[in-house]
Amino acid sequence: MEKREEILKKALELFCSRGYDAVGVQEIAECAGVTKPTLYYYFKSKYGLLQELMEQGCDPFLKSLEQAARYTGDLMKTLCNCVQVFVDFAEQTPKLYRLLFSMFHSPQQSETYRCVHPYILRQQGTIRSIFDAASGQLGNMHGRQRQFGLGFSGLVHYFIVMKFEESKDEGIHVSNQEIYSLVHQFMHGIYS
Repeated sequence: MEKREEILKKALELFCSRGYDAVGVQEIAECAGVTKPTLYYYFKSKYGLLQELMEQGCDPFLKSLEQAARYTGDLMKTLCNCVQVFVDFAEQTPKLYRLLFSMFHSPQQSETYRCVHPYILRQQGTIRSIFDAASGQLGNMHGRQRQFGLGFSGLVHYFIVMKFEESKDEGIHVSNQEIYSLVHQFMHGIYS
C-alpha cells in the first residue's frame, strides 16, 4: 500500500504543477520510485490514477458539503457552513483543490473533464438544494435557485483561488470573519 500511496502523491504533484496531459506514466513511475508495470498493476492506466485521486479526495469533501448544506431555516448559517467546507478542503488539500477546479475548465471531450464532471455536478446540486429548501423564505427567488447556486459556488471558488494567488505558496488561511463577510456580501446581492 505504501507504493500505491506514493504513486498517488507523486501523480498529484505532477498533475498539479504541469497539468494532466503534460505528464506521462513513465515520469510518474520514476518519481514514485516504481516501475511502469507496478503503476499499471495498481491503477491500470493514467486515467485510472486520476480517477482514484478524484475519488479519494472528492468523496469526503462532497459528503462534508452535503452535511453542511442541510438547511434548517437559517440561510446565512447554512451558507457559512458550506464555505467553511470549501475552505477546509482547499486548506487541507491545496493541490487537489486546484487540480479539481482547473480540470473543470478543460475541453468537454477530454479525459480530465470526464473525470471531474460528476464531482462538480454533485457539488453544484448540493449548493442548489440549499436554495431549493430556502425558496419558501426568500420571496425574490422566483425560480432562480439554480442561478443563485451557481453564483454562490462561483463566488466561493474565485475567492479561494484569489487567496491562493495572494499567498504565493500553496497554503491559504481564511478566517471566520472573511467567510461571514463573503456570505453577507452574497446575501446582500440576492436580497436586493
